[in-house]
Amino acid sequence: MKKNKPLLPSLKEKKRYLVFEVISEKEIYPDCVFDAIENSTGSLLGELDKGKSGIMILKKHYNEKLKKGLIKVNYKYLDKLRFSLALINKIKRNNVIIRSAGASGILKKAVKRYIAA
Repeated sequence: MKKNKPLLPSLKEKKRYLVFEVISEKEIYPDCVFDAIENSTGSLLGELDKGKSGIMILKKHYNEKLKKGLIKVNYKYLDKLRFSLALINKIKRNNVIIRSAGASGILKKAVKRYIAA
């Protein structure tokens, strides 16, 4: 059987890891936060752009104590993702602010710099 050649690095889609922070008055479950982010990005970008952006919420990197998490996104859609996070102001009748803490091109660097600190 013949193996396919791997893609050249110049042909791969470039990605960014956006670190977000949830600021709220009361405790909010992580699943509710993830659902709110999915709904907000879906309503802002629409189905077509949401598919092109490749948004993935990395649930295993969510820190419940610091209320910080990671989202993987195509670099062209980073600003649109930040805007959709800024539009979220209520989750389950609780006032919240979801702000972006920073972005990085490398997962390890994003975790070390923004979440683990």
